Amino acid sequence: MFVVITYDISEDKRRTKIHNILKSYGQWVQYSVFQCDLTKTQYAKLRHRLNKQIDAETDSILFYFLCECCHGKIERIGGEAPRDCSIFFV
Repeated sequence: MFVVITYDISEDKRRTKIHNILKSYGQWVQYSVFQCDLTKTQYAKLRHRLNKQIDAETDSILFYFLCECCHGKIERIGGEAPRDCSIFFV
């Protein structure tokens, strides 16, 4: 499944942890935005890891699931396209 993940984390240390977790699952495309191509098992593990890190009162993480058809309709204007598409899991 292709997922776009955005986050708003109130504290720098937690935000860095969230960023590093997401970096191990997908491609960083903008400041608080990642795109990931995940299996259901990988998604469940990622969601669990992220949920353990956030403060539910002040932080939020949004998951946008794109179907195969919609994934092909992603358009980019400006900026540098992601160079490294390899994903490393920790």
